[in-house]
Order: sequence, then C-alpha cells, then structure tokens
Amino acid sequence: MLMFITHPSDRYSIAEEVQMVLEGGCKWIQLRMKDASDEEFRQTALDIIPMCKENEAFLVFDDRVELAMEMSVHGVHLGKNDMDPLQAREIMGAEAIIGVTANTASDITRLKGWDVDYVGLGPFRFTSTKSNLSPVIGLDGYREIVNTVRSADILLPIVAIGGITIEDIPSIMQTGVNGIAMSGAIINALDPVAYTRDVLKSLSEHKPK
Repeated sequence: MLMFITHPSDRYSIAEEVQMVLEGGCKWIQLRMKDASDEEFRQTALDIIPMCKENEAFLVFDDRVELAMEMSVHGVHLGKNDMDPLQAREIMGAEAIIGVTANTASDITRLKGWDVDYVGLGPFRFTSTKSNLSPVIGLDGYREIVNTVRSADILLPIVAIGGITIEDIPSIMQTGVNGIAMSGAIINALDPVAYTRDVLKSLSEHKPK
C-alpha cells in the first residue's frame, strides 16, 4: 500500500506530480497544500480529480473537510490540529475514508472504537516537507508501537510516513506496518514514474507475512 502525498516542488506542478505517480501505478493520492487558499486548493483539485478517476485511484484531501464534501472526493487525512475525526465522520458520512496522524502508541490506542480508516504514523526520520516535526520514530519505534497497538487489539491499518526512501522499504515493512506514504523521495527522483513503479514492486515483495 503506497500513498503519495503531494508537495510543492520547483520541478513540477502538483498536477504533474500526480500524473507521474499514477502512471507509475500508485492508487492512493493525498492532496496536501498547507499554505494554499481554498481557491488555489480547489483549482488544483479540479486538475487532479479526473486523473484519479481515470486511473481508479483514491483521492483524499489533507484537512479541508468542507472542500472534500463539495468536490465529492474519497475522504480526508486529519492532522492533530485539524478537525476532530468523529466530527468529520458525522459530516462526511459512513462511506468517506478518514485517516489521522499519529506519533505515538497512545495516539493510536485512544482511537479504539472510533470510526477511522487508517493511521499515518511518523515521522520515520527527519523530513523537510513538514514544519513543527514530532520526534523521529525510527525502526525500533515502529516495531514497538505496532506491537503495543496490536496487543491492545486495534487492527487499524498503519501507514509509515516521513522521509522514507525505497531503500527503507524492506526494513520498515518488517516492523508490521501496513503501508508507506512518500512525497519527496518520489518527486526528487530522476524518473518519478520509474521510481514509483520500483517502490510498488518492493512493497509487493516485502508484504508482511
């Protein structure tokens, strides 16, 4: 499971980034434009919604619940300072995908019984795509958090996030996470399409047993 998170770059527009990762086979896009106005966000979304539909890919918005509803995308990803996930669920209904950010085991265990669909757990290592970064988790941290969460009988899919590259996939997937999110590693690759393909290949080879 690979989620691509958009990030402004000097080389490509966000629509171009999305086009490339879709071409590489990615089926899950998070549109993240923290500093954009709703209007800028809407314009970019209008560019990428048809591409995602054509490629049968899921599209979630980072925060912006109202816009996600207005534009009928699959759902939202909510950070710790965004709307409460239970409130988002009330507004968006049962079908919407709702993901939340977590940095610790207790961030996840408190979600027990909540109607959320996945957790983005990070950061794996330092990443420049995010300001106000939480403490870095690393491989041991992932192992420990996954064990704690699973022994509390919480089966929420956990997606590792934060500075991950293709070289990290074998060891990260061994920690028991269910997937990864990538941004910079793909955008900064010499050939983002080929890199996306290689990431998906590595993920399928290192699926948790």
